[in-house]
Amino acid sequence: MNQRSAVEELQRELCRRLPAEFFAAPPTCTLGIALNVRDGILPINGLRHPPSAGTSGWYIWAGEEFSTEADFFKPLHIEHLDGWAPEIKKYLGLPPGWRFLIAPGYEDIWFDEKLLRLDGE
Repeated sequence: MNQRSAVEELQRELCRRLPAEFFAAPPTCTLGIALNVRDGILPINGLRHPPSAGTSGWYIWAGEEFSTEADFFKPLHIEHLDGWAPEIKKYLGLPPGWRFLIAPGYEDIWFDEKLLRLDGE
């Protein structure tokens, strides 16, 4: 099994466990990622909005605080995630509306309906 197939199988297994419908995030799509993820800050947070125009809808950041600064998230193709935080790849098959928070020995995954509304209300 190649690496891509192995990652997709981990994603599908996670979706079955929750249960949630598998929703692919192709490696050529981008996600928004905060630079602090590369710094090893914990926990790592992720949330998925509906995808649009070549983006996966995923936003990933590290630490307790979420910044509203316009340049907090940088675009990154999913295929380049290994140099940042490869441990999050298994969560990227979750559909829009899902969130995760991970740290060593800790995992929380939940659905947040507000993520499906672009107005955030």
